[in-house]
Amino acid sequence: MKINLIKVTQTPLDFDEKSDKIAFKGYLQYDTNKLILLKAKLSGKIYTDCNLCANEFELDVDEEIEFYLHSGIYKRQNEMLLDVVECLDSIVDLQEILNLEIELIKSDYNTCKNCKD
Repeated sequence: MKINLIKVTQTPLDFDEKSDKIAFKGYLQYDTNKLILLKAKLSGKIYTDCNLCANEFELDVDEEIEFYLHSGIYKRQNEMLLDVVECLDSIVDLQEILNLEIELIKSDYNTCKNCKD
C-alpha cells in the first residue's frame, strides 16, 4: 500500500500489510515540524539462516516499530532525531518498509533451536 504523506493528518491513519506469514499493523499520524510518526507492530514468522550451522529455520517475530517519515530531505532542527526516513516523492510504500524491516531482522545474529541447546 502506498500512501501520500500530504493526506496524513493528526487523526491516526491505520494500515495493515502482510507478507507470507508476517503482519505489519499500525498507524501513521502527523506529529510536528512536517514529520509523520509511523508506529507499528511486526509479528509472525520468517525464514532465516542460522548463523552457526547455516541451516534455514523459522524465526518468531514480535517487534514494536516506531520512527518518523519526512516528505523530502530532512533538515534537523534543534532536536536530534535519528530515526527519520526521507520520502523524496512524498509517498510512503508500506510494503517496501515491511520488506526492509524483515531484511533487517534477518541480518541480525540468529541461531536455530538446535544450536541454542
